[in-house]
Amino acid sequence: MTETTPLDAARAAMDRAPEDTPARLAFYRTLAASELFLLLSREPEGDETVEPEVFPVENARYVLAFDREDRLTAFTGAAAPYAALSGRGLAGMLAGQGLGLGLNLSVAPSETLLPAEAVDWLSETLGADPDQVEDHPETLDAPRGLPDRLLTGLDAGLAAAGGRARCAYLAAVGYRGGGRGHMLAFIDAAPGAEPALTRIVGEALTFSGIEAGTLDVAFFAPSDPIAARLARVGLRFDLPQAGTPPASAPKPPGSDPDAPPILR
Repeated sequence: MTETTPLDAARAAMDRAPEDTPARLAFYRTLAASELFLLLSREPEGDETVEPEVFPVENARYVLAFDREDRLTAFTGAAAPYAALSGRGLAGMLAGQGLGLGLNLSVAPSETLLPAEAVDWLSETLGADPDQVEDHPETLDAPRGLPDRLLTGLDAGLAAAGGRARCAYLAAVGYRGGGRGHMLAFIDAAPGAEPALTRIVGEALTFSGIEAGTLDVAFFAPSDPIAARLARVGLRFDLPQAGTPPASAPKPPGSDPDAPPILR
């Protein structure tokens, strides 16, 4: 039996409720977080430049990507050059190029044609920078009133952020200035991981479909007094603790979602 991938499930949910905005946003969230195999016209040069195979479809141009390597091979009928990268990285690479994305064409129930406008929208949505503010938490309580689709999005995003922090706590927070809301606090974040973790939280919020929703993000050391308070009242998310690859190991094109390969 053919394995159902997260993209298959997300596309099926969207097809069952074509007018449901959260289901549509969940598909885009899954696409952004998925590892994709981009069909190339030739082997990539080094780890920075790729040349995708471009197909004309109804007066538009599309590149093709698949969420499993064997699906790419099933489409081409033979071994073919490809670059593995995240959906987030692929959207950033294609943005502004006038290229659409053909996903799993002819080989899976999740086959989708995303026009260039949709790819640009996805890239812009993923690239939105959060606002930075300075405030001090005064009260912490258990989170309440948050929709399940936001919690699901956070869980999925953080599960793919292995090695970037020990854990995170979601809590209701009150600030000295009188503001109230919810905060996701990361404990023991890896050096330099803050932007990527903040982006993951922002994407989960955006693709949850919550109108005008906000979720504060903070970073604390395990020794900070607030870490113990968060552990008592917060909803805990454990991040996978990925092993560190050897420093000499080559990095394939697209392996860093924050630095997608250059489109040639």
